[in-house]
Amino acid sequence: MSQATLLTTKDLSKHFDGVMAVNLVNLEVTDQEVHSIIGPNGAGKTTLINVITGLLAASEGSVTYQGQDITTKPVHERVRLGICRTFQITSIFMGLTVYENVRIAAQSHLGGSLRIMSPRGGLKRVNAKTEQILERVGLTHVAGRQAELLAHGDQRVLEVAISLASEPQVLLLDEPAAGMSPAETDQMSELIAALGTEMAVLLVEHDMEVVMAISQRITVLHQGGVIARGTPEEIASDQQVREAYLGGDDWAVLTA
Repeated sequence: MSQATLLTTKDLSKHFDGVMAVNLVNLEVTDQEVHSIIGPNGAGKTTLINVITGLLAASEGSVTYQGQDITTKPVHERVRLGICRTFQITSIFMGLTVYENVRIAAQSHLGGSLRIMSPRGGLKRVNAKTEQILERVGLTHVAGRQAELLAHGDQRVLEVAISLASEPQVLLLDEPAAGMSPAETDQMSELIAALGTEMAVLLVEHDMEVVMAISQRITVLHQGGVIARGTPEEIASDQQVREAYLGGDDWAVLTA
């Protein structure tokens, strides 16, 4: 049984002063799978994510979510609909604990008061959701630790936890394994793969070993446009993709 398509782009483009960063990209993001976006540096991957999530306005084309045109909707409305993301640069409250970071996100999503001194009884639902998310991502043991004291890998996992507080149906991850040790990368890969059984995950990642191991589908960008799409096996044997990567070290993983 095929999974439902949640998000599509049609001829999506973004240009900056005449430079085409994203060029006529057609994309289908399907429920309950990991769909990776790869390509050489400067291929337009992060720009594409920024346009899909509303951080940047599209120059041409459209973004459709569950049959609804969301091309001009602001970021917060897309989040409310179920489209959430993480960023290349860590974006957490470093002075707060792990628990507080996730609880604030959960309060915001559930519509509760964001006052620090809110009655404890009124936060039962928020607290339960926070604890559930921390257990889901494996951060319960550091819940009381300040975010700035976490290892880099745990900080990136915390970012995912914060995104999960918005109950996404489409989760966009921008370089989640950047700067991680091999052990941290394995932990993140396992988490992403597991999330991909529950929701649509759109992953931008340079680590080809991660991409090939956990993706069901891959779209390859080069100079802003799509040059290939398919399964990991199909992408690994695609000659145009090989040429785009110019035989770089990343590509060696695909052909190993």
